Amino acid sequence: MSLIIQQAALEAYLTDESTLPSDVLLEQIRSSTALSALEGLKIYHNAYRARLLTVLREDFPALYHWMGEESFEQLAMAYIAAWPPRHFSIRWLGEKLPEFIGCYVAEPQLSPMRELAKLEWAFTLAFDAQDAEALSLERMSSFSAEDWISLSVSLTPSTRWLPLQYNTLELWKTAKSGDRLPSITRLPANQDCLVWRHDLVCQYRSLEPEEASALKFFIEGGSFAELCELLLPEHAEQAPLQAATWLKQWVSEGLLMRVGGIEEVVSE
Repeated sequence: MSLIIQQAALEAYLTDESTLPSDVLLEQIRSSTALSALEGLKIYHNAYRARLLTVLREDFPALYHWMGEESFEQLAMAYIAAWPPRHFSIRWLGEKLPEFIGCYVAEPQLSPMRELAKLEWAFTLAFDAQDAEALSLERMSSFSAEDWISLSVSLTPSTRWLPLQYNTLELWKTAKSGDRLPSITRLPANQDCLVWRHDLVCQYRSLEPEEASALKFFIEGGSFAELCELLLPEHAEQAPLQAATWLKQWVSEGLLMRVGGIEEVVSE
């Protein structure tokens, strides 16, 4: 058997649910005084799944805490069978888990469970996202009048915007602290949540509806002057101050990058 065929046979065995290797593969593996060929292969077979399960636990700790060890392992093994690793990096293993939950769990657990999985995956995406030079207060302090007129921004590559329907943030924070989980409740209205990376640390916070609308307007091409006009009905003469306050916060948090300016995305 050639090396490439032997490697393919070993891969097929490791990724198959059966714990018994083919006779052809078994004949190619030497036994030792400590282990038979079959025992050695079974160790690799179990270690492969154990490693994948560990990665999913690490990427979805709140979901694991909520479901419990046995139920989470059943979910994880079913997911791995349906979506075996397709990327050379194990970092992408959990990419389809929120989607898979829709095929695995029924309501009323489905929606809150999938929302929690999406939130946790957002942290993974934020942590590994492409680097970019965020707009800074120092840079903005040197803006000319023309700079302000032409200012166009977008969210930094690490930022994820999630509309939450349940008390998912409370559930996630409680699970992270190891405390007893609260009951799942539907929020009176959808809650906008941002997850992003700033100074190598993942951040998150929820947005009040008015701030969420203002930020969405701004990143979709609205100018600072237009943002002030948008806030006039609610804030009157305080509209420019409110717009400036939010803009300062967004920039301080590292949420924004300038589009078409000198701030350029830095490749990974």
